[in-house]
Amino acid sequence: MINKDVWDKNRGGRKTRSAIGVFLTGLCASLAALALLAVLGYVIYQGARAVNPAFLTQLPKPVGETGGGVANGIVGSLITVALATLIATPLGVLTGIFLALFGRGMVAESVRFLSDVLSGIPSIAIGLFAYTLLVAPFKHFSGVSASVAFAVLMLPLIIRTSEEAVRSVPQTIREGALALGMSVYRSTMQVIVPAARPAIITGLLLSIARVAGETAPLLFTAFGSPFWTVNPTQPMAQLPLQIFNYAISPYEDWHRQAWGGAMILILAVLVLNITARFVFAAPKNRQ
Repeated sequence: MINKDVWDKNRGGRKTRSAIGVFLTGLCASLAALALLAVLGYVIYQGARAVNPAFLTQLPKPVGETGGGVANGIVGSLITVALATLIATPLGVLTGIFLALFGRGMVAESVRFLSDVLSGIPSIAIGLFAYTLLVAPFKHFSGVSASVAFAVLMLPLIIRTSEEAVRSVPQTIREGALALGMSVYRSTMQVIVPAARPAIITGLLLSIARVAGETAPLLFTAFGSPFWTVNPTQPMAQLPLQIFNYAISPYEDWHRQAWGGAMILILAVLVLNITARFVFAAPKNRQ
């Protein structure tokens, strides 16, 4: 027989500890959110002074001249990330589908393990890999080499999110498609993948946001350029590289432009993350 006083005392102690734990958890979450808001607010405050139509549409000015913009860096970054997405998406999605539906045994486990290891490799090491593979042998920097480095960085996230997205589709859906006489290939591509599409797109958007602000691989691959360049086989201007070069320069006007570029970059990443959350939540809202 449990003593009622002891029970009430223990319950009161548990409630107190629970309230303290909830308070500390909320406090830590608030501090983390506050730090994020402080970074966002400061970057926007500093960058808003530089961002204007000319900043978004003009080329960088030569050293000593004020003004100019980062239009070539924005275009170069869009081209590089688009090529990286074209390289990484089919490879990552198909690998995720294989691991989710047919991945059994040593080969599948090795792929999962290597994917997890790859996600932890520093981006500068990936840049050195792309340099060794595509720059040093041809003695030529290019946007393509930067896209390959970005694709390698995107692969682990695409693979893991695609695998989890396909696994989240109920097994009864696949069994129903097979029962209707569909082949394994048709049931996978026409039934399972469309059902998992929102989560796959979410992973793709998050992987794009992952590489959009990377600078280290670009130092070894795209190299940068002060001119308009839309040919990915040539050295290309990149917005993160321009921010880096402007930030370490001794010129006040370049510092201002670095803040402007940082604001554009951080807002682009924020939009990608919000879009990813919206895409992932849309099927739930329809249900």
